[in-house]
Amino acid sequence: MTPITKKALQRRTFLRGLGATVALPFLDAMTPALTAATSAPLRVAWFYVPNGIDMRNWVIPDPGPLTKLPPILQPLDSLKSEVLMLSNLTANWGRPLLVGAGDHGRALAAYMTGSFVHQSVSNLKLGVSADQIIANAIGQQTRLPSLEIGLEETRQAGNCDNGYSCSYAYNIAWKTATQPLPPVSEPRILFERLFGTDVFTSPEDRARRLGMRRSILDSVMESTKKVQASVGPVDRRKLDEYLSSVRQVEQQVERAEKDGKVIVPGIEKPFGVPADFGDYFKLMTDMLFIAFQADLTRVATVMIGREGSNRPYPEIGIPDSHHPITHHQKNPVLLDKISAINTYHVKLFAAFLHRLLETKEGDSNLLNNSMICYGSGLSDGDTHLHDELPTILAGRGGNFFTPGRHIIYQRETPVTNLFATMAQRTGVRADHVGDSTGQLVDLSLS
Repeated sequence: MTPITKKALQRRTFLRGLGATVALPFLDAMTPALTAATSAPLRVAWFYVPNGIDMRNWVIPDPGPLTKLPPILQPLDSLKSEVLMLSNLTANWGRPLLVGAGDHGRALAAYMTGSFVHQSVSNLKLGVSADQIIANAIGQQTRLPSLEIGLEETRQAGNCDNGYSCSYAYNIAWKTATQPLPPVSEPRILFERLFGTDVFTSPEDRARRLGMRRSILDSVMESTKKVQASVGPVDRRKLDEYLSSVRQVEQQVERAEKDGKVIVPGIEKPFGVPADFGDYFKLMTDMLFIAFQADLTRVATVMIGREGSNRPYPEIGIPDSHHPITHHQKNPVLLDKISAINTYHVKLFAAFLHRLLETKEGDSNLLNNSMICYGSGLSDGDTHLHDELPTILAGRGGNFFTPGRHIIYQRETPVTNLFATMAQRTGVRADHVGDSTGQLVDLSLS
């Protein structure tokens, strides 16, 4: 029988190797025997949906316990007890009160800043997004203060949205009023940010290094083919052994870049972007899951698409570009397509929540120790409405929130009130998150 001791593995334990540093998840060995369990960290994330929602199939008419969900929310049916549906929240600064950026650019830029960046109002701190307010306070506790993920290409040059800078429609996280934090959209770059030491290497250098590695193997293969044709079986066997050695070295280098020669983080190192959007979403959120599980970061944003996204969805039989069909003018065929896209996004999000829920962490689970907001800066995409926003809050924030309910707030309640509440729950004292007027009540019944 193994004796019980009070020795414990340190919470901030890393497995280090050539080209990688892998943090361990929350393990039982990190809690000293015969002592009370240490509390797990709280994670906070935002999933942003572009181009609005088919609100006909989203709205829940009455407050109270979540029972029958509308069509778009059906993928969350098995998670009803883990989510709060919040109605009547508004992104006021997304409205066309000021000149600039167009409706889509304002919708995204104003959503988490509670402002239109570059503008100012007395007594309000504007231009910093909610995630960065939290990251500025607690980010030093993890390797990455925050993680910005995008499922669409990022542009920092050029124009969009009626001639205004693309930075508004392509960035949800803002460090300052003039400094966005561009989301990572390439799986390999995200992987290296989490596990590799060459994250600050330029894309050109990474491509050159990878190209050189492949060219060496190719040259060996070509040389081998030429020699194999002119030698006997003993020499061919020696050549095979040599090739095997080269392959093993290459595998060891790649393994070292991924897992420090000790463990595999649960997924293979990715190259390129999957053609299937569902595969792309899962790959990127698998890495977010690992980042949360290993406490690499506690703050994240996920842009399911940029505002004005023209992504088609052939995976669900919709080859049409997303943005144009949101200007449906009540065409039932287009509305059904929008609803199908919205449902698809919720289905993918639900799968991520299930993984968090099923992952034990001490006496709890990852979802319980998280606050995951899913929503958009637009409700109806056809008329570009910025009120009555579609909003979900998943997770219990460490047994603080009471999910399984639908709450209807007073009209024109700033969505930033929710974000201020989330910030407060992480221990961050923020007087304002943009135009917030206070914290949301009724999120907890305890």
